[in-house]
Amino acid sequence: MQLDSSRKTLEGTQTLTWENPGTKPVDQLYFHLYPNAFMSKNTTFMLESGGKLRNDKMKEGSFGSMTVSKILTLDGKDLTPSLQYVRPDDGNQNDYTLARIRLPQAVMPHEKVTLRMNFTDKLPVVFARMGYLNDFIMAGQWFPKIAVYEPKGTRGLTEDAWNLHQYHGDSEFYADFGTFDVNIKVPTDYIVAATGFPYKPPSASNGFKTYHYYAEDVHDFAWAASPHFQYVEEPFSAPNIPGVKIKLYLQPGQSMLKDRYMLAAKKALRDYSDWFGPYPYSTLSIVIPPAVGNGAGGMEYPTLVTGWSADQTTEGHGLERVIVHEIGHQFWYAMVASNEFEEAWLDEGFTSFAEDMVMQQEYDIRPNIPIQASYITSPEALNRYAWQYGSHGKYAENVYMRAKLVLLGIEKQIGGQDMIRVLKAYFTQWKFKHPNTLDFEQTLERVTKKSWKPYFDQFVYNASMEDFAVSSIHVQRVNQKGTTEYKSEVVIVKNGGSYGNVPIYFHFADGTNKQSVWNPTNNRVKYEFVYSSPIDWTVIDPDYSQVLENKHINNFMRTSIDVPTELRWNIGASKVIEMITRWLAW
Repeated sequence: MQLDSSRKTLEGTQTLTWENPGTKPVDQLYFHLYPNAFMSKNTTFMLESGGKLRNDKMKEGSFGSMTVSKILTLDGKDLTPSLQYVRPDDGNQNDYTLARIRLPQAVMPHEKVTLRMNFTDKLPVVFARMGYLNDFIMAGQWFPKIAVYEPKGTRGLTEDAWNLHQYHGDSEFYADFGTFDVNIKVPTDYIVAATGFPYKPPSASNGFKTYHYYAEDVHDFAWAASPHFQYVEEPFSAPNIPGVKIKLYLQPGQSMLKDRYMLAAKKALRDYSDWFGPYPYSTLSIVIPPAVGNGAGGMEYPTLVTGWSADQTTEGHGLERVIVHEIGHQFWYAMVASNEFEEAWLDEGFTSFAEDMVMQQEYDIRPNIPIQASYITSPEALNRYAWQYGSHGKYAENVYMRAKLVLLGIEKQIGGQDMIRVLKAYFTQWKFKHPNTLDFEQTLERVTKKSWKPYFDQFVYNASMEDFAVSSIHVQRVNQKGTTEYKSEVVIVKNGGSYGNVPIYFHFADGTNKQSVWNPTNNRVKYEFVYSSPIDWTVIDPDYSQVLENKHINNFMRTSIDVPTELRWNIGASKVIEMITRWLAW
């Protein structure tokens, strides 16, 4: 691969050896040509995303592309004329992100074929994980990437099949593990960060420098380059990390942040390796893009992550949180390697859950779960294809936030230590194997020795959230043997899914409190009290033990202390304010 820094192109040659892992002959291969997502405004990626990813927008007129100019077999047969673009997801004739070639003869099970390919990438201004900004280069998804051929039994398949999807606005990636031996030729003054490790020093010639990188047991290869990188390297070891070089590539003026980036990386590596399993690679590279180049920021690749740019005015722990999150992907994306096209929650949800674990343990930062749950306004099943959520907001709401809450709901039921046991068992069994949701469910059941079908049916395979409500408070003055008492009736209803027992608190006008625990097997329960004082207010789950409850506004109802007649109060705007301030005090 050679970078033309003036034309902003990459000229590459690729020698690919592919082994048929299945049980049937294969006579065609499929390749993802991801840069073609940026070749016009009419690609599937651009139509679905509107030219935006997170808060980053594609610069007007800055298109990118990949051209495959030659495909040869080892004996020189030219397969280039057989290249054909396919659009299995939407039929969009303006989308060129997935291609097929036909082989001159089929590859038999467990046999191999080798192809040589020439290709050219035209880089866009950095956007959606790749491109350039001045002389900064982010090369993600930059080579013709063979699709995954899944043997029977993989992720529940009943027969061998290619897993084929275009590049969508809300989709990341899925690829098979392999060995990469990559030469990257750049102008002499450039510094290169890449997946894997350099197996020999860079060689210089005619104004260029060639970096030589090697990586095993990875399913992608990314690199970044800049003449301005400020490079820092530190060795790190821990009980489950025999030794790793942490390689930090800062922007000019960021040297004062070195210790923060490094410390966050070390804490994350140590904790994840303790909780889930060892980090097996010898390097971890952290690339910080330029301040206005965050289209390349906050992304994960095997042994390489990108953070957000920061400076000496950056407060809080946002810098650390991004590093912690992206290193979490080294375990769930890079090693467990689920299918992000079809089950993105198995990466993003697991990583978000693990990120909170580190931030709480190392920085004493606890997530505000009730507030986060309230963000879930469009719940959907978690095992949907990424683009089926309909918008980036709904995608993120479900595969990041709601997925994390589903995992937290499991932890609430089994406890923190058993949750770590479950995650460690899942990671150990399924690393390098591409599991699916059912594989995780079965691991959970094996470790906890109980069925989780009702929970998964509600919250994973369907769109349920919890929604408990105080439906009514009915108070009536009664006479008991000449004594005035009050009969209070409270109706609680369940409008959504549920798991476990739900605590309910009743407060009486004389200051007395009563508590009950409801097992919501039915959708409605009525509580009756005859007491010398009327019920003042009722609240459901004031300590927020039900983490999948996203509509707390109906969890509280107040009635009047003075009850001359029957009263039934519906909560209004003033009660909402009162409820919120009371909760905040709790």
